[in-house]
Amino acid sequence: MSKKIILLPAFNEEASAGILLGKIRDLAREEGWDYLVLACNDGSTDRTAEILAAEQGSMNLETLTHRMNRGLGETIRDLFERAADIAADEDVVIRLDCDDSHEPHHISELVRKVEQGYDVVIASRFEPGGGQMGVSAYRAFISRCANMFLGIVFGFRSVKEYSCAYRAYRGEIVKRAIRSYGNGFIQLKGLGFTCTIEKLIKFHILGARFAEVPFVLRYDQKQSSSKMVTSATTLGYLVLAILYHWPWGGWRGYYRHLRPAAKKS
Repeated sequence: MSKKIILLPAFNEEASAGILLGKIRDLAREEGWDYLVLACNDGSTDRTAEILAAEQGSMNLETLTHRMNRGLGETIRDLFERAADIAADEDVVIRLDCDDSHEPHHISELVRKVEQGYDVVIASRFEPGGGQMGVSAYRAFISRCANMFLGIVFGFRSVKEYSCAYRAYRGEIVKRAIRSYGNGFIQLKGLGFTCTIEKLIKFHILGARFAEVPFVLRYDQKQSSSKMVTSATTLGYLVLAILYHWPWGGWRGYYRHLRPAAKKS
């Protein structure tokens, strides 16, 4: 049976961390999973570290710690590097937010889809049956426009949802990505939530097979303030488009040698 490795980036999530971990623990027990929750406390100044420490006695939980806040990009890089160290090829790596807006029950469907042969499975608001709750009309409009823009710029097959970080990955593709890109797996570390899209690009270059499952974003359950800096993230999207498509030295050309290896797998 594959192991489920659940990645949680956490910055000042004292209001939600315990609730989310309880849901994950109950789901893992119900499904009979062999699992590990791998959290990264990114320099939280509230009780997040205390809550994570308290939960270690009741579930399989390992915590990485940043003494100072380094941002989402570095946190995600460290979580994926650690997952690559411990995952077997057949294991499933799942990344979700720690603010309780990503309901863990979707993990079961994400895992089933990976087990059908896909490398990256995305929890999508735009699949039939998906949606979002507690999101203002303005924010929903901006999100839809951003995903349309990203779809036009990148146009990855079977992908409608680019900006949601709730995804499952085959252990083998995670290990191959870290081995192939090294510290370049996440290059735009300081540009807000850009790393969410950068990961998709890097897996696409490797020839990953994508799929989506419907997902309802529960923003109405989010109790912490938003960490997104819209200006930095928007700039990051534009930089990613240039880096991917730039005809002289763009990622598509620079990493071209990685594609044959992906096709042989």
